[in-house]
Amino acid sequence: MDPALAPALRSALVAAGFTYDGVAGLLGPRAHDALARNETAPGRTATAGGSPLETLVRLFLLQTTVPLADAERALPGLVDRLAVAGLLERSVGEVAARLDCRPYAATGADGADDDLWVVSDLTPGLDGGPQRVTSDHVLGISPASTSLAQLTIREPVCSALDLGTGCGVQALHLARHAGRVVATDVNARALAVTRFNAALNEVDVDVRDGSFFEPVRGERFDLIATNPPFVISPATGERLVYRDSGLPGDQVVEHVVRTAPRHLAPGGWCQVLANWVIERDRPWDERLAGWLPDDHDALVVQREVLDPSAYVELWLKDSGRHGGPDYLDRYDTWLSWFDEQGIEAIGFGWINLHATSSPGRRELLEWPYDVEQPIAPAVRDWGTAVRAEADVDDHLVARPDVVQETHGPVGAEHPETIVLRQQLGFRRARTADTVEAALVGASDGDLSVGAILDALADLLELDVDTTRDTYLPVVRELVAQGFLSQASSPADEPTRRALLH
Repeated sequence: MDPALAPALRSALVAAGFTYDGVAGLLGPRAHDALARNETAPGRTATAGGSPLETLVRLFLLQTTVPLADAERALPGLVDRLAVAGLLERSVGEVAARLDCRPYAATGADGADDDLWVVSDLTPGLDGGPQRVTSDHVLGISPASTSLAQLTIREPVCSALDLGTGCGVQALHLARHAGRVVATDVNARALAVTRFNAALNEVDVDVRDGSFFEPVRGERFDLIATNPPFVISPATGERLVYRDSGLPGDQVVEHVVRTAPRHLAPGGWCQVLANWVIERDRPWDERLAGWLPDDHDALVVQREVLDPSAYVELWLKDSGRHGGPDYLDRYDTWLSWFDEQGIEAIGFGWINLHATSSPGRRELLEWPYDVEQPIAPAVRDWGTAVRAEADVDDHLVARPDVVQETHGPVGAEHPETIVLRQQLGFRRARTADTVEAALVGASDGDLSVGAILDALADLLELDVDTTRDTYLPVVRELVAQGFLSQASSPADEPTRRALLH
């Protein structure tokens, strides 16, 4: 994995059009979707012409052998060198890949798309084949890594940390908007792959060996992104470094959450993709709240809940144990440990910490519904909104994507339920009464909150002081949840104005 080979390999990949769009266009929707399901047959049919692009797709993505002559046309002057470096394996007349090299497209903070390439270990389980992986397996682009990439805030920062870098895909993202990027891991093979990927994509990454935050002791960062080895298990048997921390339960995630604040610069963010234990007879948010620092804002979103049986099956299949001679014993041991620990379910989601002034604001939200991707802008906006202090003299505006839904019998004069729903970001929804819905509808930045509430009280024949006392906390909730925000330039308020007709 000599990084000195990276520039020549990059040139060959570019010359062949081996980019995300290029591969998708060559394969077409059917073969592209099949490959996402680890099925290669449609892709083989679509890549039989022998062009450099077809050869690279067959070699790296479909993981089939290609004729030596085709490989040399696609990788001129590189086949032997890449074989010595461990990326390829050459026989008399054929070449096979020993590592994956996958095109990847990333959108930066400026909105522009860049072509990237990510080297990793070969994808296990293609076409239903053997799926066993070694303990130092370097995982490539996965649903978890793309989820973290969509969660991570993409604003220019001075320094960023990719904790547990794996193949380095997060570091590649971070290098596009951070002045300095540090990537850490305990897997020596992962560190070598990350160094090669940094060179292949012409970015500078400071790659360091060490466990968790040890390699960055005493350092602070503006942004920490991490997908730690969060699989919840009894920490016995073979350890797959990319997913198993060696610590029982969810201690690895707790350690990251408790330690990260010491490594955040003022205003910095730590964003974690994680699993956590849901204990029997204890709310999930109560347990996680005990991990959160008092002097940082925290947004925790539980996206999914898995039954212990489904969880064990998922990760035994991931390690290639499904159908093996020890499958049932491992299954029973793991599930019995869950029962002994009082684990009712496993939660999956996002933990976001923001280094702001004390006291910290926090929200622990169960939200399994569809969200806009990337979700990072909505997380960033939450960090602003949760600090906003709405008062009666403020001029607020409703988010333009908020719609009102009414529910009730057909033909009824008044709806039974009013729902305010965001169309973007987290796509939150909340039920509202007549006053709340009218307040949001009237918030166009012209009148102050107090003036709107007073007008509604007058219109609905309510006590003015009681209306203010009742609905000012509601206004603050609407601001914190992003339904309302401060007007950029409040207009002069008339003394009296008809609000509703």
